[in-house]
Amino acid sequence: MNRGGHTAVPWATASFRAMRLAAACTGFLLAACAGTQLGGSPEPFPGTGPGGKPIPTATETAVGLPPAVNAPVYPITARVEVNDSYFGTKVADPYRWLENLDSPQVHQWVLAQNALSQPRLAELPQRQWIKERLTQLWNYERYDVPMKRGNHYFYLHNDGRHNQSVLEVADGVDRPGRVLFDPNTARADATIAVDGLSPDVRGDIVAYAVSDGGTDWQVWRFKRVANGADLSDTLRFTKFFGLSWACDDSGVYYSRYPALPNGRGDDSARPAVYFHKLGTPQDHDRLVYEVTNHPTHIPWGRVTEDGHYLVVTLVEGYEKNGVDLIDLRSPEAKPQPLFVAWDARYVFIGEHGRELYFQTTRDAELGRVIAVDPHERRAERTVVHQGGSTLEQATYVGGRIIARYIEDAHGVARVYETDGRPVGTVALPGLGGIEGFEGEGKDNETFFSYTDYLTPRKVFRLELPANRVSPWRDARGPAETAQFVTEQAFYNSKDGTRIPMYITHRRGAPRDGNQPLLLYGYGGFDISVTPVYRPSVEAWLEMGGTYAEANLRGGGEYGEAWHRAGTLANKQHVFDDFIAAAQYLIDEHYTRSARLAIYGRSNGGLLVGAVLVQRPDLFAAALPAVGVLDMLRYHTASSNARQWSSDYGLSEDPDQFRALYAYSPVQNVKKGTCYPPTLITTADHDDRVVPWHSYKFAAALQEAQICPNPILIRIETRAGHGAGKPVWMQVDDFAEQWAFVARWLKMSAPSATAAPPPVKAASPEAK
Repeated sequence: MNRGGHTAVPWATASFRAMRLAAACTGFLLAACAGTQLGGSPEPFPGTGPGGKPIPTATETAVGLPPAVNAPVYPITARVEVNDSYFGTKVADPYRWLENLDSPQVHQWVLAQNALSQPRLAELPQRQWIKERLTQLWNYERYDVPMKRGNHYFYLHNDGRHNQSVLEVADGVDRPGRVLFDPNTARADATIAVDGLSPDVRGDIVAYAVSDGGTDWQVWRFKRVANGADLSDTLRFTKFFGLSWACDDSGVYYSRYPALPNGRGDDSARPAVYFHKLGTPQDHDRLVYEVTNHPTHIPWGRVTEDGHYLVVTLVEGYEKNGVDLIDLRSPEAKPQPLFVAWDARYVFIGEHGRELYFQTTRDAELGRVIAVDPHERRAERTVVHQGGSTLEQATYVGGRIIARYIEDAHGVARVYETDGRPVGTVALPGLGGIEGFEGEGKDNETFFSYTDYLTPRKVFRLELPANRVSPWRDARGPAETAQFVTEQAFYNSKDGTRIPMYITHRRGAPRDGNQPLLLYGYGGFDISVTPVYRPSVEAWLEMGGTYAEANLRGGGEYGEAWHRAGTLANKQHVFDDFIAAAQYLIDEHYTRSARLAIYGRSNGGLLVGAVLVQRPDLFAAALPAVGVLDMLRYHTASSNARQWSSDYGLSEDPDQFRALYAYSPVQNVKKGTCYPPTLITTADHDDRVVPWHSYKFAAALQEAQICPNPILIRIETRAGHGAGKPVWMQVDDFAEQWAFVARWLKMSAPSATAAPPPVKAASPEAK
């Protein structure tokens, strides 16, 4: 078939026999398997090719010689004959079997790859110092932005000694917090995390979500705030969309996926909106809204503060959406369309009187705020007009609109009356990243956080009547950062587009073209990369490294036009921007190719994978983490993954297929190429970007590599895409990645006196 059809050799063929037997020996290295006999039979062990024929290594194929002595000998990865036909183009997919994540063969392959990578990473000379220093740097007190309901303030807090942040509540703005739920006590390895919270209107009951082992799937539970008592209610089969309380606190509206016969949620299907009445079983929940007129729209709901409407947002991708309204005051009310043109983004932010407020990109690519009367659409008006900066988020709190903007990749916040009159700008400590400003229309205060590359996140209180800012919780920095400085540079990409980039380094560092430098990028989904403090970056700076973040097209830094310039057929712009960033850093004598490494996660993992195969000569090491790497099949993993098509496109469309095929990392690995040392990282519980992306990419690179540079993959167990990962696991993860890069950038191991004495680690058993 032409539209994404494929042909495959049946699994009962000799190719599967070779794969199955190869998997049985996959715990050994390739050299150890050669010539092995099975069961005393004189018949030699079959090779990894079709019919059991041996396949030589890439080095043998290219130069006729066995691998160099110091080159890794990779575990066997069977190649199975699978071919897809896309509009007349035949595309081989020999590692399709790695998509079967629960199969014994894939399990053995994972064990074998970890058996290769883990000892090599453990013996890196810098690893122990980095691990000890990261443990110290993560040991600082930190708070999330609080959420106020009634007289209570709910937030997550880590005193620096916990692997997971603890859910706490304070019974007054200046009162100390008390623990409502400590996930560190739930499991010895600390892989249970609080993944969401939603207090009821009065603040008497709090719903909180937990994630187990890094999965995006959430289990919602409920507690009484006064005494911490658990309610019997439990909600499963949810992810991403949160809860919204009925105005009388009788229950919650939420989006629920269907359940599979094995008791798991089915994220290949779409969720529907349900109402759960407190004190009743989940299987009694009432269906409120279900999409029946479109195959891929996904709904989620939010109740207006006055309880009049359930605002149902319909999403498909990240550029446009629809909105329906359900009148909750009428038990028989049917959904009524509000925005149905799918011509822009519409984000509900609050209501006052008859008007509903929305942040939108309609007729405003940088964003604006509008007010809509559902009964009189012609009365729609603009509250906050489009300005010269990107409106990243707007909220309605205390009778005012708080607009959070991005200006040249840093945050700015401005306050407006609902008639559009400006009140003023929110005072900030510097040029960094800001988050928060949530609340309700009746509140007289809200909270936000500030951070930059050298400042841990601080939480501030904004008193709305006076537009006055004061500290609420101040992070106690784990290290002295005055020795470092951040500068912002602008450079031209391949097509002349001006791109901003932050560069952080030690004060007085020479511009000698010889500094070890780690370049990070993302470039997608309208996400702006603004300054944020990370202990991992602090450690890298203390190691003597320079850290750079490029604000690539595809992000949200300069509005929807900037975003679209890095999507679909324009996706190559993102990779060109990143390559140009590397070239700028070389040309301006910050570093040179032999001392330049690249790093990115998720969509940033795609970025690193793509530029790695396009310009392997430009970098000394690469760290693609939890990346989207098979662009022809990414959408098959879940209904959520298909939502990414607004940025990526789909291989089901002929034009989009050609764009995807041109850069998809898995399909663009070239045999006989010397790729730089590469450490691929993923997790076996990642149900957002499924790990088979990384598995396939690792197999392709290992098979193609012509030189001794290692291609390693590290697969974490009981971890997911990154959220909810305990501190000890993050420390291990970054210690190995930074040590790997340090080895290939020829960074000397820091001396024992380069950092304060190590403190006790937050072990898996830490409470």
